[in-house]
Amino acid sequence: MGETSEQAGGADRADRAHEAGPDGEKDGEKTAQAARRRRLAAWRASERVMLRAPMDRPMSERLTALAADAGSVYDVGEQPDLYGDGIVAEVERRVAALLGFPAAVFFPTGTMAQQVALRCWAGRTGNSTVAVHPLAHPEVHEAGALSVVSGLRTVHPTKEPRLPTAGEIQDLAEPFGTLMLELPLRDAGFVLPSWDELVATVDAARERDAVVHVDGARLWECASHFGRPLSEIAGLADSVYVSFYKSLHGLSGAVLAGPPELVEEARIWRHRYGGQVFQQYPAALTALLGLERELPKLPSYVEHARVVAAALAEGFAASAVPWFRVHPEPPHTHQFQVWLPYTPDVLNEAAVRQAEETKTALFRVWSEPPGGLRGLSLTEVTVAEPGLEWTAEEVRAAVEEFVTRVLEARS
Repeated sequence: MGETSEQAGGADRADRAHEAGPDGEKDGEKTAQAARRRRLAAWRASERVMLRAPMDRPMSERLTALAADAGSVYDVGEQPDLYGDGIVAEVERRVAALLGFPAAVFFPTGTMAQQVALRCWAGRTGNSTVAVHPLAHPEVHEAGALSVVSGLRTVHPTKEPRLPTAGEIQDLAEPFGTLMLELPLRDAGFVLPSWDELVATVDAARERDAVVHVDGARLWECASHFGRPLSEIAGLADSVYVSFYKSLHGLSGAVLAGPPELVEEARIWRHRYGGQVFQQYPAALTALLGLERELPKLPSYVEHARVVAAALAEGFAASAVPWFRVHPEPPHTHQFQVWLPYTPDVLNEAAVRQAEETKTALFRVWSEPPGGLRGLSLTEVTVAEPGLEWTAEEVRAAVEEFVTRVLEARS
């Protein structure tokens, strides 16, 4: 949901919301900032967590770690990049090879990368309509930029909380030039179709003379679910965008991969959109570190996320909560949702108290689900390297401690 600990893509989006207090927005901001500082302090002091999000660390720690590690992935004795050469070009080459595309271009943000990709495809297909899920990132998290900035129009093949099926693509009432698929569909619960379903959906778009673009911000962790290498998954599409600051723990940055002619046009639009950044070597270095160190670990995270999700469900089933949902079960990636029938205030207080009192941070931030479903809250769980240390029994015990604090917070 959002950009979970942004490692989780933004699970901590609640931290970025301004909660207006009775005396106005400034008081609300102060309250929200105080709550965030308390959470950060509790997470940092915790000895047991599912995720150590890089954004939780002070700048001094991240800079020290980058200086110590950068030389293992690139010759830091070379000159820094200038307007996209040097190390930035090296990131482009490595990602293009990894995804099986002939070319790639680095962008400062994924939002810009996709704006440019979809705009370029609209010009090449002669159709500015994009078929996209209503829960996809451009529809939910970009303030209408596809239409306002890029002059594109969107249509929705389905409103179901999953990727569109081949039949839904075939039955879409109007023509479209590009089908955009977010893999996984984050705001629906990091869900993925089966491989055969994905292939059929792509084939259906091609039968309608449309190109296919993949929002692969979290494509890195999809290989386990599909049982195929990244190059085969990406190879279904005409272009793919990938992010470095979510699952790979980079500082920022994204790459758009595709055919050479599209990539060269994208470079021009990158400049026009203000993305021709003078120097980006810190972000590029962390991208290379993520590819080298974090990418190989993702299959183990996905596997253990299934253990954690099952144990969470068992723990809540044995608890006093009247209802819960772990979604999807089993998870399709190393991230999934947990739903409970309490307000975010109650659940956030219980979560931070558990971290403060037991040094165990089972959950991060709880928020209201989209659509204004009052009385319900959800959180995103990301199982990364620290999460591998949790046994199913420890997860169940932590659920019991958490529920105890939930009931105390309600009383």
